[in-house]
Amino acid sequence: MTGKDEYYNRAKVEGYRARSAFKLKQLDEAAGLFGPGNVVVDLGAAPGGWLQVAAERVGPDGTVIGVDRQRIDDLEDPEPRVELLRGDITEDDTREHIREIAATVTGSDAAAAETENTTGAVDVVLSDMAPNVSGQYELDHARSVHLARQAFETAKTVLGPGGDFAAKVFQGQDLEAFKSDVDDAFEYARTVVPDATRDSSSEVYIVGKHRLTAPVEAGDELTVDVVDEGSEGDGVAHVEGFTVFVSDASVGETVPIRIDEVKPRFAFAERTD
Repeated sequence: MTGKDEYYNRAKVEGYRARSAFKLKQLDEAAGLFGPGNVVVDLGAAPGGWLQVAAERVGPDGTVIGVDRQRIDDLEDPEPRVELLRGDITEDDTREHIREIAATVTGSDAAAAETENTTGAVDVVLSDMAPNVSGQYELDHARSVHLARQAFETAKTVLGPGGDFAAKVFQGQDLEAFKSDVDDAFEYARTVVPDATRDSSSEVYIVGKHRLTAPVEAGDELTVDVVDEGSEGDGVAHVEGFTVFVSDASVGETVPIRIDEVKPRFAFAERTD
């Protein structure tokens, strides 16, 4: 095996800059990452194979922001807007620049976009970053988790409610802890191994679906005022502007509740009285 396998050859024929383009295609097919008009951030984007796929998937109304410490050559006549940012994602300045670009795409308030957890403009954050391999497996695994966590922190900063995240990591002892942290920040997390991954590779992708930005978590207990009635007859309360559906509650009641389930844009609760 020379490394010039089926996907390498297909990338050359189909005009992709790297065979990894097919990994992203398969990730999207498995996890439903992209939608028309999405704003996508690709971390560690050089040489640009993932940028090409993301640009195809979001269409002419979408935007793709590619970030890397290396220079990325411009894409050839991309249909959507493609912004290339040279920077280090471990630095706050780079994350702020991503938020600023995303804010201009949707017309969001730039000042608000510069505050953490506030843009709401980014729909998907991707990372195919990998460390320089040392040959020491435990060290390489730890470094890959570190890079994935840097991508994760960036995603938590720039993603809007309901946004998605996908990052590469090498298998090892810290994988499940990382996946658990992603699961806490999203509606759910899953592990995906694209078919284009080489058989000899230990890499997997952790995908977080539907970013949670609620001011409440499952298990929280609090007291709320029921101000409206939902379409299913549940009471509707608001916590810091976030909607909470309360079973067996009527408009005008003030009730103690326990949060049962949190979705990106609302939560369900039960009365505790």
